[in-house]
Amino acid sequence: MSHNSRWVAVALVGTVAAGLSAAPPVEAADGFTLTDKPKIALIYAGPRNDGGWVQSFEEARAKIERDTGTKIQFVENVPEDASAIKPAAERFISRGANIIIGTAFGYSDSFKELAAKYPNVAFLNGSGTTNASNLEAFYGRTYESQYLCGMAAGAASKTGKLGFVAANPFGVVNWTVNAFALGAQKMNPNATVNVIYTGAWNDPVKERAAAMALIDQGADVIGQHVDSPTPQIVAQERGVYGTGHHRDLRQFAPKATLCSSVWVWDKFLTPELKKIMAGNWKPSPYGAFIEMKDGGTDIAGFGAGVPKDKAALITAERDAIMKGKQIYAGPLKDREGKERVAAGAVLSDADLWKMDWYVKGVVTQK
Repeated sequence: MSHNSRWVAVALVGTVAAGLSAAPPVEAADGFTLTDKPKIALIYAGPRNDGGWVQSFEEARAKIERDTGTKIQFVENVPEDASAIKPAAERFISRGANIIIGTAFGYSDSFKELAAKYPNVAFLNGSGTTNASNLEAFYGRTYESQYLCGMAAGAASKTGKLGFVAANPFGVVNWTVNAFALGAQKMNPNATVNVIYTGAWNDPVKERAAAMALIDQGADVIGQHVDSPTPQIVAQERGVYGTGHHRDLRQFAPKATLCSSVWVWDKFLTPELKKIMAGNWKPSPYGAFIEMKDGGTDIAGFGAGVPKDKAALITAERDAIMKGKQIYAGPLKDREGKERVAAGAVLSDADLWKMDWYVKGVVTQK
C-alpha cells in the first residue's frame, strides 16, 4: 500500500482543510451528540503489523479500549480509494458503529461524503484534510519529537556529521529535517545534516542505498522520515547510530537506534472519544494539529550511545516542550541567511505546513 497520497496532501492541510458539511449533525447548534451507545470502528489503510504508521494505530487500539471501556472493531488493508473506503465504513455503520476512525489522507474526500450522508455518525481521520461538524482530521507536530531525536544524534555523534533519509521535500518532512538539525546543533553547534530524499515513503531498496551513501560520506548517525526501519537496520550493519520514526525502532536495530519519534495516538484519541461520548462534541473546523503534550508524538529511548548526562538534557528539553517551548521560535534564519522567524515571534502553522526552506547546516541532495 502506497502512503504517497496520504503525506502529499497532509503537506497542504493548512490551506485545503475543508469547511463544514452541508448536512448538519444532530443538534448542530450545541455540537454533535450520539443518538445511541458508542460503538467504534477503525479502518486501517494497510496491514496492522506494518512496523510503522498503521501499527502505531493498532498498538493504540488496546489502550483506547481499556481507557474507554469499549471494544473497537477494525478492518485492515483498505486502500485509499472511494470504492473500498465507503463500503468498509458503511458495513460498520450497518452493524451499529457510530464512531468511525480512519488512518489515511486518501480517506479524506470519502470521509467528508460519509459524514454528510450519516450525520448521526462521528468521523475521525488520521492525517486527513477534510473537516465537518461531525468529522475531524488530526495529525501530530512531529517536529517536536524529531528535535529531541536530533539532540540524541548530536550527543552521540563523534564527528558532528549526521545523515537523514527522507521521503519527499514536503512541509511535513522538511519540518522534521530542520527540527532534527536544530536539536543536533543544541548539542553541537557545528553539527551538519546531509539529507537524501528517496522519492518514496516506503521503499527499503532506496532507503538502503541512501543510508549507505550517507555513511560512506562520513555520517555516524542516521535520522529518518520514511516508513520502513531500513535506515536503522543499515546503521546497525555499518556500526553507526540512528534515530527512528513512527514507532520505537529498537525492535529492528537495538544496538543502533538511539531514540525514535513515536506516535502515541491513544493519548489524543482517548480524550477525544470521551468528548464524543459525552455529547456536544465540537471538532475543530480546521482539524486537530496535536502538540506533544496532547498526544501527537513523543520519543522512545534512549540507546546506549546517548551519555546519561546528555539524556538528562534531552529529558529536560522534552519537559520544556510539554510546558510550551516552541521549536520554531525566533530569531531564526535559513541556510541562505534570510530571516524566517523574527525575534520574539513563532512560526505560524500555515508557514509550517508549506515549509520549503532549511536551517543552517542542512545539506540536501536527491
